[in-house]
Amino acid sequence: MRIAIVSDIHGNRTALEAVLADLRQTAPDLIFHGGDLADGGASPVEVLDQIRDLGWQGVVGNTDEMLFQPESLEEFASQSAAPPSLWAAIREMAAATRAVLGEERIAWLRGLPLSQIHGPMALVHASPGSPWRAPAPEASDAELESVYSPLGRPIAIYGHIHRSYIRRVSGMIVANSGSVSLSYDGDRRAAYLLLDESKPSIRRVEYDVDRELKALSSCGLPHADWVAKILQSGGPQMP
Repeated sequence: MRIAIVSDIHGNRTALEAVLADLRQTAPDLIFHGGDLADGGASPVEVLDQIRDLGWQGVVGNTDEMLFQPESLEEFASQSAAPPSLWAAIREMAAATRAVLGEERIAWLRGLPLSQIHGPMALVHASPGSPWRAPAPEASDAELESVYSPLGRPIAIYGHIHRSYIRRVSGMIVANSGSVSLSYDGDRRAAYLLLDESKPSIRRVEYDVDRELKALSSCGLPHADWVAKILQSGGPQMP
């Protein structure tokens, strides 16, 4: 069986369309989303509605959770060393996204689970107990085993950090799917993970970044210029 994991779309309709075209070529039997669907892009409504229409099962991401549970953002921000200006920008973007999505779509996000299990694979957005905290690709084997072995599956997949990797740790595979939008690894292309008979690989997909930048410039999203800088650079930026 071939399974695709598509995570961290962040309202980027242009990148999602490119990934969907690639999925038609790779032809997975099953597709899961890894959360962080709408917030942080020009087309939150269109992306969320498309994922729902496609019928993909998936998990809740931290930027999904903060739309229906704003206090989760405040709790995480209170423990972070990042500057207050970062959290102010995230807060303002979330408020704008919440407003355009409306109550029914927010309720759908609220119903997403923390994890999905399918055969040998377990999927979470970040870690089993939280969509906010996840190991970096450079994490030790011991940390990865400690975080993901409680899922009880030989393959653990997550998103959240926008940096794809595949590691073999103490008899299990831990992999990050990368992100469809807002890549942090220096490669502007969209990323998703393909699990082919329990063998994971990362797919990178070109998309029209300039088209998405034009959509951002006219969408009215607060701090759209910040999002644009990340899309252009393929790496993290400050607002």
